[in-house]
Amino acid sequence: MTRAEYPWLLPSDLAGPAGPGRRRRRTVRDWLVDTVAFAGAAFIGLLAAEASRRADNAPAAVLADQLLGATACCALWFRRRWPVAVALAVCAVDAVAPAASGAVLVALFGVAVRVPFRRLSLVGGAALVSGVVQAFVRPDPEMSTLAAITLGVVLLLLVTGWGMLVRSRRQLVAALRERAVRAEAEAELRAERAQRAAREAIAREMHDVLAHRLTLLSVHAGALEFRPGAPPAEVARAAGVVRDSAHEALQDLREIIGVLRAPGDPGDGDRPQPTLATLTALISESRAAGMRVALDDELTGPADAVPAATGRAVYRVAQEGLTNARKHAPGTETAVTLRGRAGEGVTVEVRNSPPTRPVPRVPGSGQGLIGLAERAALAGGRLSHGADPDGGFTVRAWLPWPA
Repeated sequence: MTRAEYPWLLPSDLAGPAGPGRRRRRTVRDWLVDTVAFAGAAFIGLLAAEASRRADNAPAAVLADQLLGATACCALWFRRRWPVAVALAVCAVDAVAPAASGAVLVALFGVAVRVPFRRLSLVGGAALVSGVVQAFVRPDPEMSTLAAITLGVVLLLLVTGWGMLVRSRRQLVAALRERAVRAEAEAELRAERAQRAAREAIAREMHDVLAHRLTLLSVHAGALEFRPGAPPAEVARAAGVVRDSAHEALQDLREIIGVLRAPGDPGDGDRPQPTLATLTALISESRAAGMRVALDDELTGPADAVPAATGRAVYRVAQEGLTNARKHAPGTETAVTLRGRAGEGVTVEVRNSPPTRPVPRVPGSGQGLIGLAERAALAGGRLSHGADPDGGFTVRAWLPWPA
């Protein structure tokens, strides 16, 4: 239950901070509780006043007892704002007016709920003293002094224990709520870090590819510069290569805009980049590691026709899906499916059958999928993942493949 869902059911003590210079407003639940407490204190006060009337006290004493009891009950409406002061005032009245006994019990309960034990012990001692003084000043004609004192002590202890139990429960709920908020914030931070790491990895890959294209462009442009007398056909062919390389470099540059490269990384621009053509090698490595992997390639057209950025994304999706299957469902069958054609996009799906035995949760699970979703979004595609009805797990991504 949260305050946003049911604000009128929560006590004001659990409703969160009230803001600087402002008191917490009573909720509907607070009004109901205060009304019931007032009614209960008034009922006990009426019983005590009736006992005082039957004890042949003077009418003036009975009237004063009733007025003091009513005043003590009315003071209970301020116990949320001044719990200790109201409780001490009611205890002072209870020493000479038995009609205030119910108000003492309610006020002591409110103090036990709201203040630490040191201040509670002060109020409890005052309530105990007032009960003993009342037993001698206004004795009950139907009960001995010792019995009256014993009954009063038992009632005070019961009310105090109940209030301390409620206070402990509220503190536990507040601690659990704070822990849940902190855990949610940490999860969001981990997700942001995973997204940032995925962006940085994509930026590094795209930077390497862009550097390669620019290098080719520079080489062919240099050949044209140093061979001005080359045959027209050779010049035209070199110019076409320069044009195509410049166009591809421009496409890569558009993709890398907005993605920052992680500072301080070592230069690794010469490393080979995975493509769709290297997917079969990944499947072979997984099989060599003991996995049962089936590849269903339904692509229309050669793998080399798929754009390099899309091929890398497909490779990474398949790689992460196989890694998750190996960690969370070892020994099961895994199927990798490729579908698509130019103009319609590429769909890659990795599905593993349900695990045959319980597998413990691996720390950090889910971060790779967050990175994959970020990679697919940056490539202009989308990614979905989730458990199947039979207990398996499927990772599916669609990526654009221009015509």
